[in-house]
Formats: sequence, C-alpha cells, structure tokens
Amino acid sequence: MIINESRDDRIMRVLLGVVLIGLGGVGLLSIPGVIALVTGIVGFCPLYKVLGISTCPAS
Repeated sequence: MIINESRDDRIMRVLLGVVLIGLGGVGLLSIPGVIALVTGIVGFCPLYKVLGISTCPAS
C-alpha cells in the first residue's frame, strides 16, 4: 500500500472517526467511524485508489 492521504487529510479522518465512534457507541455511526479512523491511521484510502485520487503531496 502506498500512502495516498496528506497529513491534514489523515488528521481530519482520525478526528472524524473518534467523534463518530463517540456518538455512535455500538450503533451504526461507529461503522463509518472505524473506517475513517483506520484509513486515517494507515494513510491509505482504497476509494482514493479506485478513483485515482491522491491528496498526498508528490515526493
């Protein structure tokens, strides 16, 4: 996996994931929260890969 998320994108995903998990508890909001949290932590978004998008600055 190649990182395809910028630092800001990753921070926003982690924060959004924590908020959604906190609001959802064990409910339906926790599922997208976990997805956002995991993609933010690893820095790779499979949907970005499929769509050919990358917010990561070119190295």
